[in-house]
Amino acid sequence: MDRVAELPEWDLSPLFSGLDTPDFQAAWDDLQHGIRALETLMHRHEVGQRPARSSDKTAFQEIIAALNGIYEAQTPIGAYLYALTSTNATLEAAQVKLSEYEGLLLQLERLRPRLTVWLAALEPERVEAGEYKILIEEAKVEAQHMMSEAEEILAAELSLSGGAAWAKLHGNLTSLITASVNGEELPMSSVRLLAMNPDRAVRKAAYTAELAAWEANEVALAAALNGWKGERSTLNRKRGWADDLEPTLQQNRITRQVLSAMQAAITESLPTWRRYFRAKAKALSQERLEWWDLFAPIGFAGGRRWGWEEGRRFIVEHLSAFSRADADLAERAYAERWIDAKPRKGKVGGAYCMPIGKGQSRILTNYEESFSGVSTMAHELGHAYHNLCLATKPALLRREPMTLAETASIMNETIVTEAALRAVPEAEQVTILEGNLQDAAQLVVDIHSRFLFERSVFEKRKERELSPSEFKELMLAAQQATYGDALASYHPYMWAAKGHYYGIDFYNYPYTFGLLFGLALFKKYQREGADFVAQYDDMLASVGTYPAQELADRFGFNLEDPSFWAGGLEVLAERIARFEKLVE
Repeated sequence: MDRVAELPEWDLSPLFSGLDTPDFQAAWDDLQHGIRALETLMHRHEVGQRPARSSDKTAFQEIIAALNGIYEAQTPIGAYLYALTSTNATLEAAQVKLSEYEGLLLQLERLRPRLTVWLAALEPERVEAGEYKILIEEAKVEAQHMMSEAEEILAAELSLSGGAAWAKLHGNLTSLITASVNGEELPMSSVRLLAMNPDRAVRKAAYTAELAAWEANEVALAAALNGWKGERSTLNRKRGWADDLEPTLQQNRITRQVLSAMQAAITESLPTWRRYFRAKAKALSQERLEWWDLFAPIGFAGGRRWGWEEGRRFIVEHLSAFSRADADLAERAYAERWIDAKPRKGKVGGAYCMPIGKGQSRILTNYEESFSGVSTMAHELGHAYHNLCLATKPALLRREPMTLAETASIMNETIVTEAALRAVPEAEQVTILEGNLQDAAQLVVDIHSRFLFERSVFEKRKERELSPSEFKELMLAAQQATYGDALASYHPYMWAAKGHYYGIDFYNYPYTFGLLFGLALFKKYQREGADFVAQYDDMLASVGTYPAQELADRFGFNLEDPSFWAGGLEVLAERIARFEKLVE
């Protein structure tokens, strides 16, 4: 039986029965009405028409309620359209509706400049802001980095045919690209999964075919990257940000000192990671790893298969030892078909989880029958559990920064991995341990290379567009700076393969933050046991309400101290040492 055919596709019917159906149209009409009502409300309270009064309590409370209603209404619509387009890039009706949806949200975006300036003039205590205090505090910073209202509105309108269009081009194009591997034409998501194949010749053939496919499309992909980064860099300068990194620090609710402390610890750890790459090369009987060996399975039977059902049982069983609520959520996700796991043409690569409203989620993955596939599922189920915890908060306070968005997913992943290392024979432990280190290396070493690459792109893009060959040169330089001489080859087209560069900026360092912060929480859980879980759930529910350091203070963590980050890296260094012994 075809194992891929057994993998589930998600059920979207609880959202809507179709694009041209009364339920979808009713939701669409409600969202339109909500945006118009907000505009009327702002006009009635003279927002932007007079100086804001610091005691404008009634206006604040009514506008906050209206915004909550809008975000509640848009969540299922946006999720439904993204779910359709990310699993079938050729679905023209969904692409058209997604474009209309972006136009609808543009009406809301036009109100944002006026609203931000008004919020910035308020005092939280006088308007009794309560948990919404953070919105006022952040508005005060954002208002200092705004162009005129007319310019901000124009930028929002042009983004649909500018940066957002370039990001959409990347997503649509890469989901349709195929490559021929050993005579078989495969979608790129399947080609990239072959990096985990136990046969080295297959991995190399997939790597070679992948690079050829990226090269064939490099002109369009370079145009997309130039388009997005060029627009962002121009707007960042016009808004008076110190550099292109600064607005992302604001969005991620951390300071530059926090990022510097984390990256100092990462740089210090790179020699340890090169030891891991050399140990893996030895396990594969290679002098040095080639790029196509980075994801190679090693150990037990060349990598035991973990079927879909076996992975489900293992995840639910071991999450229940940590949190019954977490395990119950996982069981529900499997039972109610929240998950789309089958790789196929037209479907985007990778994995993600998105909220659809009322504490529910939908998870996309391209499942591969290894423990890495199980670990990825546990990770995405952690995001779903986080969405459930956030459902106790109003919509405006569910908008978590990326730095804290990985907390529950790293916790789930760590719990399941530690359970697997205890449960399997020693011969299989090396496979699981290596898979865990493989993933961690992506979040520490490769993510840092992506950060260095993106920083270099922004520096050069201020002056002019970059050619595909220049993007490749910058990518190779960044990989050489992090992987060092532990690798014999690199991936010059990682800028094309990773959608994280398009549509959002510096979508890299928050993953490392999430990993190391999550490991610190896991160590605390090991010390405190069941007493930790209630505090953990409360923190997950609060990530949209407080800056990162304020939440970290609850656990006694100082994020501006490099030694805090070194603590999480020490956990990984211990695993590397254990792996080296197993390889010996």
